[in-house]
Amino acid sequence: MATGAARRAIPRISTRGSYDLRTGAATRRQSRYTLWPPRRFESVAGAAPEIAIVVHGMRNGRAGAAQKFALAQRRLRALGYRHPVVGYTYDADVRGAHAAATAARAARTAEAIAVRNGARLAAFIADRAAARPRARVRLLGHSLGSLVIDGALRSLDARGMRGAVESVHLFGASLEEARAASGPSRRAAARVVRRRVVNCCCATDEVLRAAAAAGEVRAPIGLAGIRASRRPARYSQRPLRARNHRFASYLAALRSFP
Repeated sequence: MATGAARRAIPRISTRGSYDLRTGAATRRQSRYTLWPPRRFESVAGAAPEIAIVVHGMRNGRAGAAQKFALAQRRLRALGYRHPVVGYTYDADVRGAHAAATAARAARTAEAIAVRNGARLAAFIADRAAARPRARVRLLGHSLGSLVIDGALRSLDARGMRGAVESVHLFGASLEEARAASGPSRRAAARVVRRRVVNCCCATDEVLRAAAAAGEVRAPIGLAGIRASRRPARYSQRPLRARNHRFASYLAALRSFP
């Protein structure tokens, strides 16, 4: 029998346990994805004509991820969005991220894990499309979650899934401009996203500024966006006055969705 917490929890798609949190190496627990709690996920999102999938950023364990999903749901509800909100959670709480001596290595590990999770997010979207061809999917990603989404769009494009995603919203994206404006990502955004890709950026984001200054992330699009000459089709930039890099700050500054 489901616990009270499970009954109240925001349903999530999980790939946790698939990668070593120190090295990023694949573990023996590899799986495409799991749905939690399975019955609640089906009851909340199963027959819905549309869902919004929230992808969290780095340094989020299970509890932190659940908090981010709840924050997103509350804000989207306040903005009038009435479709189900679900989470996508992965091995983002890599070891060594909080120590200066190992932070750069941990960031590279987290990035590699995020990119590889793109195929798993794509697998869920493809499975949902096969079961419910007319159902819509919107993606929201914070910080490192932007790499998961970029990887998912590329994977869906490779599957030939045109228009599989209704819209994408990125918040404080650590995705580098060179990758976002590359041929594979530009083509994926143009062919897979039906409506638009909205990059909610903030020029004063202290975390992205520090990462860019240290050379850890080159030209993150969450800081200055993508130059006009390199922007993908259906791409738009929405400057937000976020107080800091936290997802809560970006959500508080969001004035409309979708």
